[in-house]
Amino acid sequence: MSDNDQNPQPPANKDSMKNIIVVSLLVCLVCSIVVSSAAVILKPQRLANKELDRNKNILEAAGLYEKATATGDEDIPGLFENFEIRLVDLEEKRVLSVLEASDLGIDPTTYDQRKAAKNPALSKVLSSAEDIPSISRRARYSTIYILRDGQNVDKVVLPVHGYGLWSTLYGFIALDGDMSTVSGITFYEHGETAGLGGEVDNPSWKAVWAGKTMYEGGEVVLKVLKGAVNPNAAGVRYQVDGLSGATLTSRGIQNIVTYWMGDQGFGPILKEIQG
Repeated sequence: MSDNDQNPQPPANKDSMKNIIVVSLLVCLVCSIVVSSAAVILKPQRLANKELDRNKNILEAAGLYEKATATGDEDIPGLFENFEIRLVDLEEKRVLSVLEASDLGIDPTTYDQRKAAKNPALSKVLSSAEDIPSISRRARYSTIYILRDGQNVDKVVLPVHGYGLWSTLYGFIALDGDMSTVSGITFYEHGETAGLGGEVDNPSWKAVWAGKTMYEGGEVVLKVLKGAVNPNAAGVRYQVDGLSGATLTSRGIQNIVTYWMGDQGFGPILKEIQG
C-alpha cells in the first residue's frame, strides 16, 4: 500500500474564499461585457428615440401633434420636416444665417444646448441678478424652430429650462405668428413631485396656456398665478392657473417664462423675426 493510499488528500473546498472571489469576478466580467455591448449596439436606437421624443414635444407645443393624432396622421418625422431649424445668438440677440452657423462649426439640427452650457467657451456665467431661472450658466447659442405659412411665420417654438422645486425642467414654449399669442407649452424632462409639480405633464393644465398673451408693449406680462384664474377678472388673457399644491414649481415656471421670453432670452430674437 502506498503512502498516498494511507494518507488520502482531503477533497477541495468548493466554497473556499478563493473560489468565491474567482466566480464573483468572472460573473462581473461577463455582465460588464454584456451591458457594454448592449449600450454600444443600442446607442443609435437610443439617440433616435431621444430625437423622436424631442420632435414630438415640439409638435405638441405648437399644437400640431394633437391635430395629427385626431386625423390618424402620427408621422412625427414627416410633420417635423415642416419646421425650419435656425441657430440664434443670445449675446448678439439675432438669428444667424445658415452660413454663419456653418462658419461656427455648429449644425443646428444636432446642436446640444445643454452640453454647450457647460462649455466656458460657448456659455456665460449668469450673475445673481440675471439668473432668474436658477440655471447658473447660459449657452450663447440656441436653436429655435420656425413653422412658415408661405413666406409668413406661422409659429415659433423656443426651448426653455429652469429650476422648479426639485429639478431643472426642460421644455418648449410655442408662440403664434404674432410673436405674442401662446400656442402651447410642454415639458419633456423634470423631476418634480408626482401629483403636484409633476402636473406640468397634465394635458388639462397645458391646454390652459393656448391663446394666452405673452407680451404687452414689448414687456413680458404673462403670469402664472398661485391659484386658479378668475375668468371674470381683468387681465385674464395674461394669466395662467398655477399648479395646485405646487407653489414653488409654479414660481419656477414663472421664472422660466420671465427669463427666456425677456431681453436675456428670446425677446429680442422674436422682435427681429416679427420685423
